[in-house]
Amino acid sequence: MSLQTILSENKSYWTGRAASYSEVNQLELATEQRRKWSDCLCAEIMQQFPDRAPESLRVLEVGTGPGFFAILLRELGYEVTAIDLTPAMLAEAKKNAGEFAGKICWMEMNAEALDFADASFDVVVSRNLTWNLPHPDRAYAEWARVLKLGGLLLNFDANWYAYLFDEEAQAAYDRDRANSAEQGVWDQNVGENFDVMEDIARRVPLSNIRRPDWDLVLLRSLNLHAEADEQIWQRVWSEEEKLNFASTPLFMVIGEK
Repeated sequence: MSLQTILSENKSYWTGRAASYSEVNQLELATEQRRKWSDCLCAEIMQQFPDRAPESLRVLEVGTGPGFFAILLRELGYEVTAIDLTPAMLAEAKKNAGEFAGKICWMEMNAEALDFADASFDVVVSRNLTWNLPHPDRAYAEWARVLKLGGLLLNFDANWYAYLFDEEAQAAYDRDRANSAEQGVWDQNVGENFDVMEDIARRVPLSNIRRPDWDLVLLRSLNLHAEADEQIWQRVWSEEEKLNFASTPLFMVIGEK
């Protein structure tokens, strides 16, 4: 598979979805999700750095999209750099950030090839990104490289497109769609150009790999202490998300350098 082809297709797809995906982040910022995620990020980071003031910690968010994590992290007082492959997403992020827009370093960058020196950040965070990368192993290696010794990596993701390869997963996915429709909630898996994303998902490696087991093996090979919390969705998801994504629960991968 051509790295450049998948990157180009990803960039095109997420450019087209930037405005609608931004609406998802805006909803999170305006609801209880803001507090849930803020509390989660703060708890994980301060557990790793109990004696450090937030403003002394450099945090990199990889794949910021419309900026939700970057905004929360800056709000908590951390020094935040947020990168994304897609300029349209960064534009949405700056709008969503409001008063924090000028206090966050926004950069267009490939998650698999970071333009930062070794040991540049205390914390690296990402959400819903690794699943659609053509070379997630390279991304993890880069994230580990830019972490300082004693640093923390937090990655939130799920087995989003397992249904494309497994009949049981497909049946569970179909039940999620039916349950969402029956309950009358906004189904984030129904909308514009999902066939395009499914086509990309069929060609990237992680759609057909059991996670987070794969992530833990990879991070340990990079000499990080790694563990996963497969119940994190219970802490951070809204009731609507739990209904939408029952078959693909969110997990948190934690890596310590």
